[in-house]
Amino acid sequence: MPYLSIYDIEVANSTHRDSLTMHHMHYYFTSVFLFVIFGILFYLYSLMRRYRNTGTACYKCTPVTRLIFIIMQTSKLCSACSIGRPITDPESGEIICTNCGYVFSDKAQDSRAEWRTFSSGGKSERVRVGSPISLTRHDMGLATIIGKSNMDSSGQKLDPSMHSMIHRLRTWNFRTQIHTSAERNLMRALNELAIVKDKLGLSDVMIEKTAYIYRKANEKHLTKGRSVSAILAAAIYIACREMGASRTLADIAAAMDVKRKIISRSHRVLINELDVNIPPVDLVKCIARIANKVNIDEKTKRMAMHTMIDLVDREISAGKSPMGLAASVLYTSCLRNDENTTQKNIAEAAGVSEVTIRNRIKDLRSKGVASITA
Repeated sequence: MPYLSIYDIEVANSTHRDSLTMHHMHYYFTSVFLFVIFGILFYLYSLMRRYRNTGTACYKCTPVTRLIFIIMQTSKLCSACSIGRPITDPESGEIICTNCGYVFSDKAQDSRAEWRTFSSGGKSERVRVGSPISLTRHDMGLATIIGKSNMDSSGQKLDPSMHSMIHRLRTWNFRTQIHTSAERNLMRALNELAIVKDKLGLSDVMIEKTAYIYRKANEKHLTKGRSVSAILAAAIYIACREMGASRTLADIAAAMDVKRKIISRSHRVLINELDVNIPPVDLVKCIARIANKVNIDEKTKRMAMHTMIDLVDREISAGKSPMGLAASVLYTSCLRNDENTTQKNIAEAAGVSEVTIRNRIKDLRSKGVASITA
């Protein structure tokens, strides 16, 4: 083992102390540097949060460019008092001094989100974008209108002269959106469609489909020389058939006050000219509709549905009136289940005569349908 003198031990201890001191200083300076960096980042983050929705910087700027703009604008002092700093008032759109209220600019850009309401739902249905494009509007929802509010931008009522001028501008703005008779008829038809929607209980999808069919007919000039209401009623019937809704020609004729014969004629014109492929009527839905009106028992309704499915599979239902056949099958099911229902009640619910029901029953019995002959 080598012998160490006292001098060697002191030198070693001194070297160790110097090494520890260097490490401690390194940690100290590193901690101070990180503390300063975090302090600067926290200050910049607070600036970003403070001026994020005040319109100080453009919303299209990148975060770095926006931060530089905020630092440059908030670092300069007020030229009037040399104490305050400029801030943006989001309500008035002005850049003012925090100390003396000096206005630097009255045209600051507002980069906040714009929330507006385009329906009757109020503030609960506010959106950031405009109303969606819809075929149910004559202008597709893309035209601009002058609102009916008689207030200026500050919420004050207009004086009489300005009110009269705005009224004339509103009138001419409405007139300039319609140039031809075709556009005028289209606007009338779509307004009538909005009224019929509530009468028939149609969904928004059916209304859009109806507007699409009517626009196609209008493009091919099928509305010339024909009633607008009749073409619209035919378009509604086609849309209901395609969407699987159980609406008959009689229902649509009663809702629109148009003769069923005229609607049927317009319906054939649209099918031939527009080359529309309409699916057959769902006879099971016809049975459910009639049974709900007459308050038929669920067991009887199920029996009638199974009988109808059997008739469709055997192709016996081809060429028959859907409501007449459904009423006949439902009446025979009521007889089998001892349901206390008359032919008159079922015929009125189906919109057919009692003779039609009896003739359909005779026809089915002649073809040997087991559920009818029983």
